[in-house]
Amino acid sequence: MPYRVLVSGFSGPIGAALQPALEADGATLVRLVRRPSASANEIQWAPGQPLDPTLVSGFDAVIHLAGESVAARWTDAKKRAILDSRVQGTTTLAMALAQAERKPGVFLSASAVGIYGCRGDQTVTEATPTDAAHAPGFLPDVARAWEAAAEPAEAAGIRVVHPRIGIVLSPKGGALGQMLPIFRLGLGGPLGNGKQWMSWISSADVAGAIRHLLHNEAASGPYNLTAPNPATNASFTCALATILRRPALFAVPAFALRLVFGEMADEALLCSTKALPERLLASGYQFRQPQLTAALAANLNH
Repeated sequence: MPYRVLVSGFSGPIGAALQPALEADGATLVRLVRRPSASANEIQWAPGQPLDPTLVSGFDAVIHLAGESVAARWTDAKKRAILDSRVQGTTTLAMALAQAERKPGVFLSASAVGIYGCRGDQTVTEATPTDAAHAPGFLPDVARAWEAAAEPAEAAGIRVVHPRIGIVLSPKGGALGQMLPIFRLGLGGPLGNGKQWMSWISSADVAGAIRHLLHNEAASGPYNLTAPNPATNASFTCALATILRRPALFAVPAFALRLVFGEMADEALLCSTKALPERLLASGYQFRQPQLTAALAANLNH
C-alpha cells in the first residue's frame, strides 16, 4: 500500500540500502535537506532551528538518520559537532512532529551501540544498563542525549523506535568503506591486540530490520541492529582479508592509533562492544546474513 516517509541522513550507507527497499514497498520518500529544496520531494531544514510543523504533517513514518561522522580525530570542535548534529537535529524534528496536525504513526530515530560503552567480553542487550555509571565516555554520553532528544515525539503519542546500529557492512561508506582501500592494497591488519568485539550488521539486514520495525506496531524503544554473531577485530580482519585474497599482516599497535586519533582510538577503534539483537529476534525478525564471512562476501559481491 502506498505510504509517505519523511527521511533525513539518507546520503550514507544505511540510506543507500534502505531507499530501494522502501520504494519497492510502495513508499514515497521525502527528504529533509539543508540546502534549498529542489523538488516537491525535498523539505529544507536547519537542525537546531525551529521547523514549521505544517511541513512535517501527514507522513505515515519518519526515519531520522542524520548525524556528523565520528570517524576523525576528536578535537573539541569535532566533539561539539558530533553531539550537536544528533541532539539538535533530533530535538528539532521531534518537536515539529509533536506539534503537527497529522502526526506520523512511527518516528524511527537512529542511535548506536556506542551507548553501551566499552564492555570487554561482556555480552550486552537492550536490557543492559546504559547510564553513565555503567557506560562512561563521550560516545555513550552522545547516544544517551541522542535518544532522550526524541522524547517530545513520544510524549505526543507517536510510536518512537531507537535502532541502536552497529558497524554496517557496506562498501559505500562507514567503517568497511574506509577499510577497503587499505585491505585491497594488502596493508590491512588487526587494530591493537585484535581482541575487541565488533558488533556488525549487513546492509541488507539494516534495511530489513528497519522495515520490520516500521511495520511492527508493537515495536517501540531501543533495538540493537547488530547481527547475532559478533566478531572480534582479529576475526573480522581475517575474514575480510580472506575474501579479498590479500594478507592481513600489518597489525596497528594501540599506541599508534592513540597517537593519530587520540580519544577516538580508545572509544571507537579499540573499544569492545559485544551487542546481541535480543529484542529484534524476539519480535520475529529473521536475519538474511547472520554469518560474517557470507555477509562480507555478499556486500562485496564476492
